[in-house]
Order: sequence, then C-alpha cells, then structure tokens
Amino acid sequence: MSLARLAALHGVATSYAPSQDVTVPVGDATVIAVLAALGVDAATPGAVDAALGAAEAAAAGRLLPGTLVHWLGGPPPAGLTGLPPGSRLTVDREDGGQDAWRSADAAAGLAQLPPGVHRLTAVTPDGRTARAHLIAAPDRAPGVPGRACGLLVQVYSLLSRRSWGMGDLGDLAELAGWAGRVHGAGFVQVNPLHTAVPGTPTDPSPYRPSSRRFPDPVHLRIEDVPEYAYAGPGRRAALDALALRAAALREEVLAKGALIDRDAVWALKKAALELLYEVPRGPGRDAGYRAFLEDQGRALTDHARWCALAEERGADPAGWPAQAPPERVEFHRWLAWLTDTQLAAAQRAAREAGMPLGLVHDLAVGVHPEGADVWAQPGAFAAGMSVGAPPDAFNARGQDWGLPPWRPDALAAAGYAPYRDLLRGLLRHAGALRIDHVMGLFRLWWVPAGRPPTEGTYVAYDAEAMLAVLVLEAHRAGAAVIGEDLGTVEPAVRRALARRGVLGTSVLWFERDWDGDGLPLAPERWRADCLATATTHDLPPSAARLGGEHVELRHRLGLLTRPVAEERAADAVETAEWLAVLEGLGLDVKGEEAAVRALYAFLLRTPARLVGVWLPDGVGDRRPQNLPGTWDQYPNWRLPVAGPDGRALSLEELTASPRLNALMRALRPGPEPRTAPPGAQSDQ
Repeated sequence: MSLARLAALHGVATSYAPSQDVTVPVGDATVIAVLAALGVDAATPGAVDAALGAAEAAAAGRLLPGTLVHWLGGPPPAGLTGLPPGSRLTVDREDGGQDAWRSADAAAGLAQLPPGVHRLTAVTPDGRTARAHLIAAPDRAPGVPGRACGLLVQVYSLLSRRSWGMGDLGDLAELAGWAGRVHGAGFVQVNPLHTAVPGTPTDPSPYRPSSRRFPDPVHLRIEDVPEYAYAGPGRRAALDALALRAAALREEVLAKGALIDRDAVWALKKAALELLYEVPRGPGRDAGYRAFLEDQGRALTDHARWCALAEERGADPAGWPAQAPPERVEFHRWLAWLTDTQLAAAQRAAREAGMPLGLVHDLAVGVHPEGADVWAQPGAFAAGMSVGAPPDAFNARGQDWGLPPWRPDALAAAGYAPYRDLLRGLLRHAGALRIDHVMGLFRLWWVPAGRPPTEGTYVAYDAEAMLAVLVLEAHRAGAAVIGEDLGTVEPAVRRALARRGVLGTSVLWFERDWDGDGLPLAPERWRADCLATATTHDLPPSAARLGGEHVELRHRLGLLTRPVAEERAADAVETAEWLAVLEGLGLDVKGEEAAVRALYAFLLRTPARLVGVWLPDGVGDRRPQNLPGTWDQYPNWRLPVAGPDGRALSLEELTASPRLNALMRALRPGPEPRTAPPGAQSDQ
C-alpha cells in the first residue's frame, strides 16, 4: 500500500487498462525501477516509508507547485487559490517587466499578463516565500485558415534530377511551389527532418534521431549554398567531381532500382560542404551567421560539439573527451545555419506559391539514447528507461521503441525549458506542426532496461503544462498543431486536445462505427478538427491496400498473427465494405486508379479541415515506406517514390504524371467544412 501511494505521488501507475473492463496490475519490480529513474529510492520497505514520508511532508508544506498554468482570459490557476489571504504576488515577466499585486487581486492582475513563461514569487503574511514558473498561454492554438488539401511526403524519397541521391530541401521547395501554384494545395507535410545518429550504416528512421532540436544537414541542396557560386577554380573542379559522383548515385536509384543510401549521400555532401566552408562569406552573410549563433546560443554549441566528437570517435559517447576540436565545432554550427536557411527558403517558396500553411513539420516522440540531445541534457531524460507501448489487441507483446523518456519532474523544475526550446526551433519555418504520438503529452509507457515491454508502466506528465507550452509556442509562431492520435486513445485526451485547438488525425481505414455496426463511418459523421488521409508512412499505399498486396507482403515476411487465408478473407471483406460505401456515394471505383481517387473524394465529403494526399498514392506506388515490426527484413525509410511497376520516379516525372495531376485536380480546395451533428463525430 505504501509503494502504491508513493508511486501515485510521482505519477507512476500501478495498474493499467488495456481494454474496457480489463485492469492489469503492474509488478512491484517495475514500479521500483521507474521510481529509481525518477530519483526515488523504493528498493526496500524502509526506503519506501522514508520516501513516502518525505514526499508527503513536502507536498503538505508546499505553497506553490513548481509550475503554474494560466490560460489567458480564464480564471486564476488553482494553485494560487490556496495561498493565505493577504499574500503578496510578484511576477517577473519574460520581457523584463514586473507586476505585483495582492492574492485577492490575482484575477485582475493576471488579466493584464502577456503570453509567456514568467517567474512568480509569493510571500505570505507570516513571511514564507515560494517561487514558481507561470506559463501564461492563449486559450487555443492558432486555427487553420480555411479548408485545405495538401501532400504528405517523405523528403528523402523525393529525388529530382538535381538532387544528390536522396530528396533534399531544394526538391521540397520545388514540390511546394508546383503543388501550390498548379493545384492550389495548402500544405506539404514532411517526415521529421531531425539530425540522425551517424553509424555504419546510419539508422535511416527519422523517428529515432540523435537530436530533435536541429535538422540534419544531409537534406541540404549543395548548389543552393551561396558560396557555391564563388568557389575558385581548384575548389570548383573538386566540387564538379563530387557532383558527377552524386549524379551516378542518383541514377543508381532512379534508373537501376537501388535503395537510397544515406551514408553515401552524406559522404559526398560533407566533402562538398567542407570545400564550401573555406569560401569567405560576404559581410551580410556573415552577419546573418553571427546572428544565428547568438540566437541559438549554448544549445547549438552543445549540438555541434556532439557532432564533432561523433565524427571523430563514433556515436557511442562512452570514453569521449570533454572537448571537441574547435574548428570542427564551428563547422557543424555552420551546417546547422545552412540547413536553417534552406528550410526558411522552402517555407518561403510554399507561402509564395499561395499555400496558407506551407510546410507542416513533424516532431518525433523521442530521441536515441546515445544521441546529441541526451548527451547535452542528461538530467532531462530518465536513465535506464525506454518509451514504448503496452500489450494490446494488436500486439500482445507490447512495444519498446528504444527512446529514453523525458523526466516529468525535471521538465517542471526547468519551467519546461527543454520542451519550449524544442518547439520553438521546429516552428521557426513551419505553418503547422504534427506531434507524433500526441498522447505522450499526457502519459508515456516506460519500459525498464532489460525487461520486456509487458513489464512497463505508465508515467504521467503534467498535461496542462505540456499543452500550455505547446499552445504558447504555436501562438508565437502563428502555426497550427496536428496531433497524431491514432489507435486507442482515452476520450478525455481527445477532448482536452480539441479544447486547446489541437487537430487530430483520421485515417480512412480506421474510421468505423466502433460503437455500432462496425461498418465504415459515414463521411458526415467524421470529426471536423482533424487532418484526414487515406494512409500514412506506416501503412500500405492505397493501391496495395485495395489489391490485398499488403497481406501478401506481411505473409512473405512472417508477420501475420493468424493463417494467411483468414487474413485474406478479412481483408477482402473490409475492402468490399469500403468500396460499397464509395459506390453508394456515386463515386467511380472501376479500376485501381479510379478507386484510389474515390478514396480521396470521400475524404472531401467529410468535414475534415485538412485533407492530406499521400504522395505515393498519386502515382500508384505499392510499397510502404515503413513496415512496422521489421528491421533488416524490409528496406524501411530507403525507398524512393515509385510507380505501379516499382520503378523510381523523379520529381520531374512525378509532377508530369497524368495520374497525380488528375488526383490533385479532383481535390482542388472546396467550401468550408461542414459541422458534424453533436455527438456524431468519430472517437477514432
């Protein structure tokens, strides 16, 4: 009983409910390990009693929590209402100003407070003092400016005749310009562009990065670096030689069916960038670089130090020296600046093409345990823990994603500075931000090292504070927020997200009347506040789904959990049900291309504010970009966009494709979304 009380005080669950009416207890060993990762000794009954006594005494004597949230226009935070009458409050605002008032006047004082993260000091009449971070956030995140259709794309898979073996930021800018001007598209959503952990080979997954704070320079377009034009004859010859090798690498992918080789691409780009680094910058360029360094501060320097040490010593930080070669640190700071400028250019190209949102960036749920973020901020992460998912109806063994979680207590003590800085960086050049596994703002499944995912437990975060920081930073950037809330999500979580203006994600194949007949959900019953799409990077492209090819692929790789005949039959029924719905709406489903177009036409009939077209669907690609549950059995994250025959297509071929252009013409922006009847929106 004492262990359970101690766990509750630290937000550690001692049971969980994988389904309705089913509760699974969490073993004591797991609870003790998770508490240890939070700095709480619960190894013995005596230690539990001591920790519990200390925690309860601290809670009883605490005047203020470490962080308070004030939603602008709303009532004072509950944490202020418990202060003794006559307490004096002083707010040191983040803009350098200061406000002071009595506790009885808190509502009036808070009403004048600007958005930001401020420092609050409370002094009681008997002289006790308490301090807290005060997050003052707008009531909701910025909304989407009207209804919009757009593209969903993995940037690396988008090769043009100018790229060096994988898609780059120049290709992204070209795609956005074409989609906006030719088809009136409102956005392009991309995969996480976070910095990867170098290796042999580098892990290609964009969802297990070294750092989420800085983008990876592998995405740079070399010829778009301004110093490229001013390289002298010797450097020009060397650059031309590298470009020839890059062209050969590109042709291996586009003409010969090779996989994208991120390491080979980076070897060529890095060699070219080292040549360009020696080309003097003009005074205006240099001033821009210096301003970037000042703005990014120590976080950038720490990141650059990690990159410099990793390239010299390998990606395992064990045994690294305290310092890195200064010249290599400066080189990696320069790379971060270049990548930032090209991201800015891509967003500018999208907005100039008429896109109301432009780029939608993606925030991965975590980082690699040996990457730059953990190395630079070790106290912010829970050592010996990994984020995952509990066992459920789809995966009886649970999941371990190999990503160390943030410590909720460390975030609160820092006023959520690590989270704020992360969001601010991602939103610099974004019209919207997608949050992968957005439920992680509320709780995460922690798995102790060396134990299976079945022996994990949930750890709660201060969702009010996490949402307030998210809304605040989105407000500063003028950007919308999209949460990836697929799968089993508690209704209260979706309500809280919707209350703060965070859009959800709805995928056609998952939208069924789960509380009724189980059939596909009628379009008018879909929720409005979401991005709707037919598929994602983790699911089969629509052509493969309609043809049942995804079942055969999983069968060949041994991933099915029941006999293949049962899988085929169930899949055929599901597909037939959706085709019947489409036909019932008068949509043409005769032939694969028409059926794919009908899926997206169906999405337009929902009230969804955003409709996203998976770019491979536009050309009949049949290969998923990622096949969950596989590692080396399938080329995850290394496939270029291809046609129905599996032949890779360049950006130039994609934009000229009659099939893609016909699909995009059919999805020209329509009227404002209809509002679903109250209580009729999907919970999926």
